[in-house]
Amino acid sequence: MEESFSIELERLADEQLQDDDHAARRLRCERVCDIAVAGGISSGADYYYAAVVLLHGETPEEFATALHFARTATHHHDSRAWSIVAATWDRLLIAKRKPQRFGTQFIKVDGQWGLGPVDERISDAERAFYGVPPLWVQRKSAATLQRYDEL
Repeated sequence: MEESFSIELERLADEQLQDDDHAARRLRCERVCDIAVAGGISSGADYYYAAVVLLHGETPEEFATALHFARTATHHHDSRAWSIVAATWDRLLIAKRKPQRFGTQFIKVDGQWGLGPVDERISDAERAFYGVPPLWVQRKSAATLQRYDEL
């Protein structure tokens, strides 16, 4: 029996989070787009899982679509999607060479982990609304990542 789009989207999201294979990630992003075109994304969970897959894409278009899907998931009352909204928003901004809004993305530049430029006007209260830790915690996490990288 062929799996439903909903089950397939959940499986694709799970695989995307566990697999670093570039070609496989690309295929999963393409499959999510095919499912979307076929009208196979309808519930909050579907939109959430589709956003998770495309969050791990490569192009600004994939990040923009992931952001749209994550926002739509929140409109369908899937509270898990708020942190995906923040992460995809930041990835899209980075892809456009703009400062992150929330500071969700750790970036390695010249061998050093950090957050890169972050919009300092965004409050920690707004970050919390999206399920993102305060900026000082994110910066501390980047420093911890650097220490582990140096071991």
